[in-house]
Amino acid sequence: MYIRKIVLGLALCGGLAACGDTVGEQAIVGGVAGAGTAAVINGNLLAGAAIGAGANILFCQQNPGKC
Repeated sequence: MYIRKIVLGLALCGGLAACGDTVGEQAIVGGVAGAGTAAVINGNLLAGAAIGAGANILFCQQNPGKC
């Protein structure tokens, strides 16, 4: 059951990741994806949002052609 939640969370992240034209949009989309994943796996929502926002900003800044 736990693995199913992780897979669902990763799918949610994959669907929302790497979106946003500005840094603010990237932070919001990444934060929502991170919080959503944390909710699915019963994790800390604030930590999930922070990690998701940071990861999405970092990815988009390092790979501008993929956003």
